[in-house]
Amino acid sequence: MRLKDIVERIKLPFRKEKELFSSLYGIIGFYPHDISIYKQALMHKSVGRRNDKGKPLNNERLEFLGDALLDAVVGHIVYDHFEGKREGFLTNTRSKLVSRDTLGKLAEEMGLTRLILSNGHSNSHNSYVAGNAFEALVGAIYLDQGYDAVMRFMQKRILAQLINIDKVAYKEVNFKSKLIEWSQRNRVRLEYKQVQQTKEEETGSPVFKFQVMLEGVAGETGKGFSKKESQQQASEATLKRLKREPQFIEAIFAAKSERTKMEEEPTMLVPDTEKEQEFIIKASPDVQEVTETPQEEKPAEKSRRKRKPSMAEEAKAEMDEFDLSDITHQEQEKSREDIIAEAEAQAFAE
Repeated sequence: MRLKDIVERIKLPFRKEKELFSSLYGIIGFYPHDISIYKQALMHKSVGRRNDKGKPLNNERLEFLGDALLDAVVGHIVYDHFEGKREGFLTNTRSKLVSRDTLGKLAEEMGLTRLILSNGHSNSHNSYVAGNAFEALVGAIYLDQGYDAVMRFMQKRILAQLINIDKVAYKEVNFKSKLIEWSQRNRVRLEYKQVQQTKEEETGSPVFKFQVMLEGVAGETGKGFSKKESQQQASEATLKRLKREPQFIEAIFAAKSERTKMEEEPTMLVPDTEKEQEFIIKASPDVQEVTETPQEEKPAEKSRRKRKPSMAEEAKAEMDEFDLSDITHQEQEKSREDIIAEAEAQAFAE
C-alpha cells in the first residue's frame, strides 16, 4: 500500500462520508483526495440537481472526459502489449475493450452500479447508464490524481484482475455472419459490392473496399487487406447503423416492398384462340385458382392483416450491440439454427 493510502486510511474513521470512501477504495484501489468529484461522477442527469450558479450537476461532462482518456490509455496499453501488430488489429482490440457493453459489465462486476445516484430506478441492468458512469469515474480519477493514476487503474485493477486482454483481442465477432442472418430472417436481399481496389504505397499490398447493399439501399463501406476483412468492416458499420438509424431500416423495407410488389404482379398472357380450353388441367387442391370468388377471411387471417409496427417502433435501444432481433420484420419458415448455420457458411466462404 502506498504511503498516501496509509495516511488516507488513518483519516477514514473521521471522514464524514467514510462509507463512500471505503466503497470507492474497493472499486478503484486507492482512496480519493477530492470526494466531490467522484460524487458527481456517480450522479445521473435524471436526478436533476443544479449547482449554486444554476447549471446542471451530473456526470455528463466527466463522461466526456473519461471517454477521451480511455481511448488514450487503453490505446497505449494495447500498443505496448501487442508489439508489431497492425493498426487495424490495435484499433479493433481497443474498440472491444472500451465498448459500451464491456464498460457496463465492468461497472456491474466492480459494484459501481450500486453507487450510481439516479431518480430511483434501478440501473443494475442498464449497461448504457453503467458504462457512462464508468467513463465518468475515469474522468474523476484523472482530475483527482492525474493521468498516471488512470493508467494504474486500468492496468492493475481492470486488465490485471477483470479482463484478459488476449482473449478479448483474439475473440472474433463475425459481423458478416450476423448481417447475413438478419437479412435472411427478414428476406432482405444482401449484396457486397466491391467499389475500389488499390495498393498500399509502402508494401504494394492490395487494399479492398466493399460496400454493403441491402435491397439496393447503400449501407456502409469497409477497407481491408483482403476481401473478407473489408466485408467484415463494412458489415460491422452497417450493423451499427441499423441499430441507431430507424430511417435506414425504413428505406430498406420500402425498397423490399417495392421489389416484392413488382415480382408479385401477374404476367399478362395472350390467350390461344385456335384451341378450346377444354384440356386445361385443374389446379391441385392446395393451389388457389385465380378465378375463385374470395371467401370470407378467418379470424386468424384477419389478425395477421392488422397494421404492422413501423421499423422505428421495432428498433428498440438497449440490446446487445449487434443483436438485431428487435428489428426483425417478419417470421421466417426456417429455424434460427438453420439460418445461423447458413449465414456462417456464407460468411466464411470468401
